[in-house]
Amino acid sequence: MKKKGIIIFGILVIMIATLMGCGLQKTESKKAASEKVVLNEVAHSIFYAPMYVAIEEGYFAEEGIDIELVTGFGADKTMTAVLSGEANVGFMGSEASIYTYLGGTEDYVVNFAQLTQRAGNFLVAREPMQDFDWKMLEGKEVLGGRKGGMPEMVFEYILKKNGIDPSIDVKIDQSIDFGSTAAAFSGGQGDYTVEFEPAATSLEGEGKGYVVASLGEDSGYVPYTAFCAKKSYLESHGEIMQGFVNALQKGMVYVNNHTPEQIAGVIAPQFNETDQDTITKIVTRYYNQQTWKGDLIFEEDSFTLLQDILEEAGELSERVPYETLVTTEYATKAAETVK
Repeated sequence: MKKKGIIIFGILVIMIATLMGCGLQKTESKKAASEKVVLNEVAHSIFYAPMYVAIEEGYFAEEGIDIELVTGFGADKTMTAVLSGEANVGFMGSEASIYTYLGGTEDYVVNFAQLTQRAGNFLVAREPMQDFDWKMLEGKEVLGGRKGGMPEMVFEYILKKNGIDPSIDVKIDQSIDFGSTAAAFSGGQGDYTVEFEPAATSLEGEGKGYVVASLGEDSGYVPYTAFCAKKSYLESHGEIMQGFVNALQKGMVYVNNHTPEQIAGVIAPQFNETDQDTITKIVTRYYNQQTWKGDLIFEEDSFTLLQDILEEAGELSERVPYETLVTTEYATKAAETVK
């Protein structure tokens, strides 16, 4: 009996060792299959919630992708990182891809997934206004955005829609760096300021500003931000890019099927400096204005509208063919396979 017990014990040891070995092999295999992708985002904002859901829920890891997220703090810096090879994927306003292409870059960037379909900034006033009208900006000073950037161009697009000439009727201060306008406004500069979150909510919390209008609601559906990569990278990393977009699509499905409270809970680790209630408030604000698409397909109508806005702003020297700077291959497949 004793001998039999020793034999059984020995068999169990071998089985456990074998199973552990298999587990290690699978882990090593998964690690070996993992591909590092450096993603440079134009800014770190709750506005981009689906992307952070994909990171925090492990969707990229599921697709065999090891994401390294870097914040560029400006479309010009993000584009530079992509073109230099410092980043594999850029996330910014698609106008940057048009500027780069028209500038003669041979290995230009191609947009392969659109994340947001509305502007993510808000007009902040010094006093609450129940019946705000854009005409109230006539003769006022507004802290705006960088010339040629989406925030500023969408702002001017809205002004024109409301019969206001941005160059004559409003004084737009474009001299302040991105991210510093809220501080300047708190210091007494300007009658209004155009702010992203969490700056808009922070100004409200401090009693130094009040959100009176959403540029996202008043501009309508606009292809505000998209993911892009160099043409050569897409051609040589097609499988990785498909996995990348699949992960993003899972993030889109999540935000469209969960409450703002649940979304805020998932992305909270990305915003340690912001309390949970504030994150929830901001997510709710974006959620209610249908900021995020149901899929990641960058439609031709959206690209046409983007070029219309650029043209109206005097930033477009010539039109660029949609099929040159946009591919829907990955987003279409992701929409069909990820539910």
